[in-house]
Amino acid sequence: MIGDLHCHTTLSDGSLGIEDIIVQAKRMEIDFISITDHDTMSSINRAKVLGERYGVQTIPGVELSAWDKKRNRKVHILCYAPQKPDRLEGLCLKSCEIRRKCATEMVENVMKLYPITAESVMKHATGSKSIFKQHIMHALIDYGYTTHFYGKLNHELFNHESGSCIVEREYPDVNFVLDLIHSARGVAVMAHPVYYDSIDLLKELAESGKIDGAEVYHYSANEEQQKDILDIAQKYGLIVTGGSDFHGLYNERSTHIGSNVTSKENIDRILKLANRKDR
Repeated sequence: MIGDLHCHTTLSDGSLGIEDIIVQAKRMEIDFISITDHDTMSSINRAKVLGERYGVQTIPGVELSAWDKKRNRKVHILCYAPQKPDRLEGLCLKSCEIRRKCATEMVENVMKLYPITAESVMKHATGSKSIFKQHIMHALIDYGYTTHFYGKLNHELFNHESGSCIVEREYPDVNFVLDLIHSARGVAVMAHPVYYDSIDLLKELAESGKIDGAEVYHYSANEEQQKDILDIAQKYGLIVTGGSDFHGLYNERSTHIGSNVTSKENIDRILKLANRKDR
């Protein structure tokens, strides 16, 4: 039995709905699925109902935005199976508000360079809890300024270091986010440590016992990097996960549901840890 524990829907920056994700997981013979939209748990109840309908087991999840203050960079933390999810609602609302303010400024910056409308961006963000860069790029594609979501124009506008329209603000401190996850009796797993150059942070959090797991199997990490993360996980007894980080049309790289998976052994560890009464 296997699980894809990292998928996004139209509730954040994915192009498919919850039902589409679960049906595709069934087609791919995935036993467990976790929908981990950015800073929202709105999928949890709907995913459970649809999972039962189609015979796919669901694990409640959310990908939380956080900030590594020591290195001044973003980091993403996956939270699984929180037993008291209401404790995370305030954090989700705060992060969505930060993202909304950044997105509003980015749309304004883009409109100074390209005569698109805010409405054309919002059309693609319908149903999402925030506006994402993919929604802005979709509007630019609609009006013929590019044919690609990722490529030269995306790099010029939204590259984290040199993008002319990128706007970033600090998200809540990663240590605060981890403490809140654990107060909600959830399981905290660092998402794609290579993507935001977070391997050193992973080591520090593992040494201090603040993190429960690491996403080893993700398209952003090559075999050597996966081995490095796996070595850290094994040294500190971390849960090892894998996920497609599926966004559908908005994927940065070609990846499909089930392209990276989590073993049944590690799924069992997640569920066992979440259900411990002494946490």
